[in-house]
Amino acid sequence: MSFEKKSMDELQRLNAEEFQQAEKFPIVLILDNFRSALNVGSLFRSADAFRIEAIYCCGITPIPPHREILKTALGSTESVSWKHFSNTAEAVLEIQGSHEVWALEQTHNSVALHTFHSQKPIALVLGNEVNGVDEEVLKLVTGSLEIEQHGTKHSLNVAVSGGIALFHLTQPLRG
Repeated sequence: MSFEKKSMDELQRLNAEEFQQAEKFPIVLILDNFRSALNVGSLFRSADAFRIEAIYCCGITPIPPHREILKTALGSTESVSWKHFSNTAEAVLEIQGSHEVWALEQTHNSVALHTFHSQKPIALVLGNEVNGVDEEVLKLVTGSLEIEQHGTKHSLNVAVSGGIALFHLTQPLRG
């Protein structure tokens, strides 16, 4: 058995134009007032990896072509569709007609991410690195999803959380 790395040709990745034309998983990430452009870039890269519809950058969230976004996005800002909103509530209200909106947040009555399944398109709100999802935004969502944790810390990095959530949400859609 060989564990030799695959070449770029063997990985058969799409170029940015092919990605834009390809069918997407019906998921939108809504970034609620992120402070870190590095987290934004990491989520662009995850959004590309899981071929989701779009990213909505809200409020103070940095937007491309910010240098630190480009550093971690590795070109995925050219493939993943994105839009900026002046505030997160505006983004949630716009997408509610076409997607169920969930927050990735530790709340009373949250649903464990690993038990969540939906047949509907999903918009997932990811919160600010310090304060999480804004309380006013939580009033607008269908519910909240929570990643079970078993260590001493009460949270994960938002880009890590987003990657975990995208992996889980796309798993049943991959066939």
